[in-house]
Amino acid sequence: MKKVLSIILLISLSAATYIVPAQQPVYKYVFQNPALSTEVRVADLVSQLTLQEKADQLLYTTPSIPRLGIPDYNWWNEALHGVARAGYATVFPQSITIANSWDEGLMFNVANAISDEARAKYHEFQRRGKTGIYQGLTFWSPNINIFRDPRWGRGTI
Repeated sequence: MKKVLSIILLISLSAATYIVPAQQPVYKYVFQNPALSTEVRVADLVSQLTLQEKADQLLYTTPSIPRLGIPDYNWWNEALHGVARAGYATVFPQSITIANSWDEGLMFNVANAISDEARAKYHEFQRRGKTGIYQGLTFWSPNINIFRDPRWGRGTI
């Protein structure tokens, strides 16, 4: 009898998982809903920020905004030749060296590898609640003809 009841209960629970509709996520704020357009989400978020909170977001170490569920963030990250400042990663030659190869496929593959490693590192940092320097998803990389100052390698001429 116990075995029959166990089987009936198991069948009932199995059937219930197919009958119960999936729960739709509930978002506290419009800007949290990924189904909406970027424009709508940004407009909603900006409308809820105070002037001080907006100004604080211009810093490279942005403070959290607990009332909106926004964590602190550090914009300082580097991807000039890999993302190794955040731990182990592939390190590539300086971008000017790769550019001198004139191999667009090589440049694409290097950038693709860097972006894959960066995204993986970011997800791991997020999983652990880390938001410090070299742990964000904003990366600096080379720029071209912005200025002519030989003391700063990022300013390529």
